[in-house]
Amino acid sequence: MIELRALASKAENRRTETGIPRVAMVQGEIPEHQLAAVYDPMVNLILTGSKTMTVGDRTLHYDPATYFVMSVDLPAVGSVHPSSAGEPYLAVSLTLDPAIVAGLIRDLPVKVSSELFGSGFSVAPVNEDLLDAWIRMLRLMERPDEVAILSPVYEREILFRVLQGPLGWMLRDIASPDTALSRIGVAINWIRQNFAQTIRVEALAEMAALSVSAFHRHFKAVTALSPLQYQKRVRLLHARSQLIAGQGSATSVAYGVGYESPNQFSREYARLFGLPPSRAKAMHDVRAA
Repeated sequence: MIELRALASKAENRRTETGIPRVAMVQGEIPEHQLAAVYDPMVNLILTGSKTMTVGDRTLHYDPATYFVMSVDLPAVGSVHPSSAGEPYLAVSLTLDPAIVAGLIRDLPVKVSSELFGSGFSVAPVNEDLLDAWIRMLRLMERPDEVAILSPVYEREILFRVLQGPLGWMLRDIASPDTALSRIGVAINWIRQNFAQTIRVEALAEMAALSVSAFHRHFKAVTALSPLQYQKRVRLLHARSQLIAGQGSATSVAYGVGYESPNQFSREYARLFGLPPSRAKAMHDVRAA
């Protein structure tokens, strides 16, 4: 952990690219609006401090020497905290590529089975083998000439160690087209691309090749949200990003993300973020001035 913290110590208080494909790091206090986002599937390792992540009605707390896995795109609200000694929050992440995971699984000498369904995010304690793989990966930041050759090897090792651990089934499911999780992923991708449109749950269930009742059950199990709640979270997160960036008034943003009633948008925005959308717009105007 000491070496990993030293390797990641140049991270900034935002997603910081490492020069290694799909590997990023972050350190310190992160603006709240950046932590409220639709997160890509990833493996995230906490090095210092802690993080709280809320998706739907589920809240998980991540401490040092734990890692969490997100196996689908999830709209989440998070907060990060320094350690009890005052050291800033520090973490590294690996964005998941289902094709790489699938290739790794095909190469395993023993075939693995998948769960019927389960949550799309969870946390587990890290072990020494997984830490060693992360150290080798982050050392490449100091050896850029070796990245192209060695990073694919170390990426496969990190994924292999996760596959061996208690959250391995989550990786297996995203790489297996016949699992409920991967089927739900098809619907999730459609919602993310078309969040401003009116959705029909029956059409989403058909995309996932599931009955409407099974689709509802699996979707809620994976995301902690119903399909309509998921769409609403994605809409509100996009709206917040646009308002903070000064990309329109609250009313124009509301219509742009798919709301027919600005009043309903204001109510739901305030319920999720604790402030009306006009306050986010005002924050941008103050910074711009």
